[in-house]
Amino acid sequence: MSRLRLLVVLSVLSIIGILAVQAIWVRNAYALRERQFRQSAFIALQDVADEVARLNQFTINRYAVTQLSADYFIVNTDAPIDPVTLESFIQKSLQQHHLITDFEYGIYNCETDRMVYGAYVSTSSSTPLKTGIKEKNLPKFPRYTYYFGIRFPNQTGFVAGQLSGWLWSTVAVLLVVIFFGYTLSVVLKQRRLTEVQRDFINNITHELQTPVSTIRIAADVLQSDTIIQQPDRLKQYARVLGEESRRLQKQINSVLQLARSERSGFVLDKTDVDLHDIMRTVADGFAPYVTLDLAATNAQIMADGYHLETALNNLIDNAIKYCDTTPCVILQTRLEHGQLIWSVSDNGIGITPEHQKAVFRQFFRVASGHTHNVKGFGLGLYYVQQVIRAHGWRLTLMSKPGQGSRFEIKSERVNVRMSEKLTQNYSLIRTFTLSQFRL
Repeated sequence: MSRLRLLVVLSVLSIIGILAVQAIWVRNAYALRERQFRQSAFIALQDVADEVARLNQFTINRYAVTQLSADYFIVNTDAPIDPVTLESFIQKSLQQHHLITDFEYGIYNCETDRMVYGAYVSTSSSTPLKTGIKEKNLPKFPRYTYYFGIRFPNQTGFVAGQLSGWLWSTVAVLLVVIFFGYTLSVVLKQRRLTEVQRDFINNITHELQTPVSTIRIAADVLQSDTIIQQPDRLKQYARVLGEESRRLQKQINSVLQLARSERSGFVLDKTDVDLHDIMRTVADGFAPYVTLDLAATNAQIMADGYHLETALNNLIDNAIKYCDTTPCVILQTRLEHGQLIWSVSDNGIGITPEHQKAVFRQFFRVASGHTHNVKGFGLGLYYVQQVIRAHGWRLTLMSKPGQGSRFEIKSERVNVRMSEKLTQNYSLIRTFTLSQFRL
């Protein structure tokens, strides 16, 4: 088990390391592409400034471009420029430097202290679209007299688009990590199931061997010739055969019930049953350890009588087995806002909070304290929960170590069902009466 834990820890650390390295690579690649974009934009705009100077037949300062922010540049023209000509220069230069992205620009004249022209150019379609912009979107730059400002609003998206290879590699790494994590979880689950299966096989082998051995010994004694002269001894061994055969049959039924429920689920045969009658029958089988407190005035419910009785047997059997003193089990019923609520309480050893959810798992048995000496397969409470869920009821466990346990079940609303019955009976009586008058 320590090797498996070490493997899990190393695997998790490896996954974290791979993701961290991939994140650092992507961040560095993005920073590099962003720096390349700014450099390319700077060179492209410098070429635009040279074209404007050549058009006006003068020599411009080599450093005509000034970057004011990550996506905003100022280009000195030293002379007025026609917007159509400038826009064509900008588009041509950006295409030459492979900067196919949207931009907005504004032409300024500081002698009049205003923007002469401004537009937003979109390259998302085959033909660039141009819309007007407001002056406040492009700040002024008082150091130049004639200049234009240009902004690249989609710079982040353009740079991210250049990282498609890195992004796909990141997706591939994430998929590998996900598949690896899923595989690891499957391995751990299979290991847990293997351990549960091994414990169950060992447990069922021991549990079945005990009654079989007792039956074999009793059968050997009953086959002896001298047993006929000992009637008391004969009755004793016959009683042992009966008890052990019933015990063996009960264990076999538990396994068969589990197999059936796992294969096809619980197929309920619901009928109108009286819960009080079922509780009285079950209590008689566990006398004198069971006390009845049946306060509900109406306990008629739609349920599968066989599964309901078996679930009650399992709850009471567990309450008696997991008890240090003389067992005292109380079966209670009550009506609360028309809903039938019934419970099974005991004075047993109780269940710790960390085990209260796990006890409903199949084959689970608390591996500490007094439960080492308690026989069973770990199927009783699992079966009870499956029965309650199949009926659509709700099961609540309240327990404290050393203070016993209480299993409370909220079943259907009895008054609703009774009103339906009364309505049906009234309809039948009315139909019968009308038929009599017609006769």
